[in-house]
Amino acid sequence: MDSFEFNKIAMAVLGTVFLVMGLNFASDGIFHSENPEQKGYAIEVAEASTGGSEEPAGPAFDPVTPLLASADATAGEGVFKKCAACHDASSGGANKVGPALYEIVNRDIASVDGFGYSGALKAYGEGKQWTYEELNGFLWKPKKFVKGTSMGFGGIKKVQDRADLIAYLRGQAASPAELPAQ
Repeated sequence: MDSFEFNKIAMAVLGTVFLVMGLNFASDGIFHSENPEQKGYAIEVAEASTGGSEEPAGPAFDPVTPLLASADATAGEGVFKKCAACHDASSGGANKVGPALYEIVNRDIASVDGFGYSGALKAYGEGKQWTYEELNGFLWKPKKFVKGTSMGFGGIKKVQDRADLIAYLRGQAASPAELPAQ
């Protein structure tokens, strides 16, 4: 190989190196960003008021009571299909991953014999019953309504779907519970 061939190869390699380095410097100049002094994001939280007699803001879900009189139990049966993998609502139905739901309306919370409820639900349900609004809140977002519950369901966003489901569950009883006064 003569020196002319070697010079061509060396020039191609050096030209490529200079081209790549030049593009790198040019892109750094165009798209330059400063590194922050402190990594991460500052999360600002409003301080909780101390003292005072402020009432809690209330639930973040719509009430279901006004919709119960016109709720469609047949549509609720369709919504119940989301629940059927873990619950049985039939008379004499067995506990599955979740407790049996037959006659759930106005039943004591966490009261099905033979089912192992989470400590959070037992504590929450102390002295309470599954009223229409309790069911509404729990079906809305179980983990947000009862913090620490072991129910892994994400919830039902639409209030009409919750009303239909509650109407269906109300019908799954020997004598359905009375509808609340409007």
